[in-house]
Amino acid sequence: MKNINVDLVVKLINEQFPKWSYLAIKPVKFSGHDNRTFHLGEQMSVRLPSAASYVPQVEKEQKWLPILSKDLSLPISTPLAKGNPSEEYPWPWSINEWIEGESLTHKNIHDINQLAKDLGAFLIELQSIDASKGPIAGEHNFYRGGSLAVYDEESRDAIVRNKDVFDEHLLIEIWDLALATKWNSKAVWVHGDVAPGNLLVKDGKLCAVIDFGILGVGDPACDAAMAWTFFDEKSRKTFKNTLNMDKETWSRARGWALWKALITYSGNKNTNRAIVEESYKVINIIVEDYEREKKG
Repeated sequence: MKNINVDLVVKLINEQFPKWSYLAIKPVKFSGHDNRTFHLGEQMSVRLPSAASYVPQVEKEQKWLPILSKDLSLPISTPLAKGNPSEEYPWPWSINEWIEGESLTHKNIHDINQLAKDLGAFLIELQSIDASKGPIAGEHNFYRGGSLAVYDEESRDAIVRNKDVFDEHLLIEIWDLALATKWNSKAVWVHGDVAPGNLLVKDGKLCAVIDFGILGVGDPACDAAMAWTFFDEKSRKTFKNTLNMDKETWSRARGWALWKALITYSGNKNTNRAIVEESYKVINIIVEDYEREKKG
C-alpha cells in the first residue's frame, strides 16, 4: 500500500488513541519491507503492514510475543495496543514498546564471536519454549520453519538463469543436499527472519531482537541462515556450535541462505547493483564454506 506516512499515522492515532495524540510521530530510520514503522513519542512505535499478505503478522505478534518474552533473556518487541482498520487504512496495526538500540552492523559490534554466542544462545532459548500450540509454518510466515521444497522451482530457475556467473553443478549439489533431509524432531519456535535489521546493538553487544512477524513453529534451520550472510569463518563455527546443530540441519540452514541469495541476485541484477553485489558475495561465501567442509 502506498501513502503509509506520518499524516496517516497522525489520523489513526487521533481517531483511535486520542490519549497519545499529543506525542510526536516520525518515521524510523530503517522501516523494513513487510511493515512501515514510526516513532510515537520516545517510548512507543507504530507498526503498519504494507500489504495484505503481511496482515496476519499483527494478530500473531499480539498473541504470542507477551508469552514468549517471559522465557527470553533478551528484550523482544512488546505489543501495547492493536489498532483497527479505518477509512484511510484497511488493516489492523500495532503500537509497540520502543526498544533502544541500533540495527546490527559489522561496525557497531565489538566482538563478532561473542555476537555468535549471544545470538545462538537466544535462539536456543526460543527453541526451548513450548511450541505445541504455536502457529505451524505455512503461508502466514512464508514457510519459515517449513520445507525448503516450497522454493525448489524458483531456486533451480535462478541457478539455471545465472549459470554464466556461478558454478551451476555445485549450486545444485548444495541445494540437493539441503532438500535431502527434513526435521524429524518436535516442532520448535522460529523467529523466521534473523537478520541484522532485526537485531539491535547497544554498547557493542546484542541487546534485543525485534520484528517477529514471520514467527512460526517447525524446523529451526531457517534461523541459522545468518551464518553465511553475516558471520566470518570463525564466528560461523561458533554460531553452529552454540546452536548445537547436526550436519543435516546445518545443510538445510545453508539451503535457506542460498535460496534467499539466489532469488535476490536474480531479481535485482538489472536494477540494484548494491544488492546484487551483496547477494553475489553471500553465494560465494556459501560455496567456499561448502567446499571447505567437503575437504574436511
